[in-house]
Amino acid sequence: MITAIIAFLVVAVALALVVAVARDQGLPVGDVALAYELAWDRLDFEALWSLSGAELRDGLDRKSYIAAKRAAYQRQPGLGQLATDIGVVDTEVRRAHALAHTHVVLRDGGTVRNELQLERRGGRWVVVSYQLQPGTVQPGEPR
Repeated sequence: MITAIIAFLVVAVALALVVAVARDQGLPVGDVALAYELAWDRLDFEALWSLSGAELRDGLDRKSYIAAKRAAYQRQPGLGQLATDIGVVDTEVRRAHALAHTHVVLRDGGTVRNELQLERRGGRWVVVSYQLQPGTVQPGEPR
């Protein structure tokens, strides 16, 4: 009798775990967009690989992508840590596709606005397109 109860409880817990994992929606679109912007500012290429779809990986595997990006940005050390503030302006989700607009305030006073297109793949959102938006304010320009 006790064996049957224990077996039932094990099956019930396993089933509950499967249901919980299946229902997990992953991070919201806005969180993924924010993480992507932060990863670029920090030149965190491991995170960029994980947050990006194949479209943004330059046709490289993980190890090659990270090595190539590190080599390229090692020669450009001033391209990291440029932001003083990063935020998500808005998001729009339509089933397996989403759009996020971000706002990055730079140390030099400039502001950059980006549009990120995301797709839901493997139960999580990945960035598939990243574009600078018109109307980006440069330092010294009126806001």
